[in-house]
Amino acid sequence: MSKKVAVFRREHFNAAHRLFNPDWDDAKNEAIFGKCALPNYHGHNYELEVKLIGKPDKKTGYVMDLKKLSDLIKEEILGRFDHKNLNLDTEEFKNLNPTAENIAIVIYEILRPLIDKKMDLYIRLYETPRNFVEYPV
Repeated sequence: MSKKVAVFRREHFNAAHRLFNPDWDDAKNEAIFGKCALPNYHGHNYELEVKLIGKPDKKTGYVMDLKKLSDLIKEEILGRFDHKNLNLDTEEFKNLNPTAENIAIVIYEILRPLIDKKMDLYIRLYETPRNFVEYPV
């Protein structure tokens, strides 16, 4: 038995975005993205779950100190995206459509180098209470 344990940290952030492909006209964008393509943006109350899987440390009993994980998420993710217009205020989405899928991938790519490689990292992002994505799968 591997004795691996999954630990989770949940955080919350608010952000605005517009789903839009600049190669398409407004009619096609609206047909594909619906109200999410409206030019004045809209916002979400995102719920972020960060899941780590690893073996508990023999000395601490932790897979990772969840306070340290919380601080890392607050500094690297919430500080970057909370109360921002993702399209206009962030480098990550200047040329990348800020779908929930892409936001989850970006969050993973920001956090992965900062978390011990011995641990598996998974991101779950709720855009609404009923719509969420996971990365990787």
